[in-house]
Amino acid sequence: VWELVPRPDKVMVITLKWIYKVKLDELGGILKNKARLVARGYHQEDGIDFEESFAPVARLKAIRIFLAYAAYKNMVVYQMDVKTTFLNGNLREEVYVSQSNGFVDSDNPNHVYKLKKALYGLKQAPYAWYDMLSSFLLSQDFSKV
Repeated sequence: VWELVPRPDKVMVITLKWIYKVKLDELGGILKNKARLVARGYHQEDGIDFEESFAPVARLKAIRIFLAYAAYKNMVVYQMDVKTTFLNGNLREEVYVSQSNGFVDSDNPNHVYKLKKALYGLKQAPYAWYDMLSSFLLSQDFSKV
């Protein structure tokens, strides 16, 4: 996902932040504790740090029409959820992030991570995922409408 490299001159290094969440069951009991490392992408500037951030989503009206048609035709509809969606997209730009507090490489404390894949919080993460999914679907003989 990333590689530790010397900090390049004149590039913006995005800082990271840990987000913690407690998953509860229906009675309010703790199921598990979760932690997610996210980029503070709100510092990124359009046209400088990234080119594309837009990723299309289906309109609720279109989904309702699709489901109504499927019900009318007595079709089976399947759904899925892709775990860690935004972590799968390939980045077009070079993106550098700082080492996370508590996890700084003691041999290279001034190095930064060069990202190979998108990370939660990056402005271009939704587009990177859309681009990857779209390419895969086209390779499987789906077509864009």
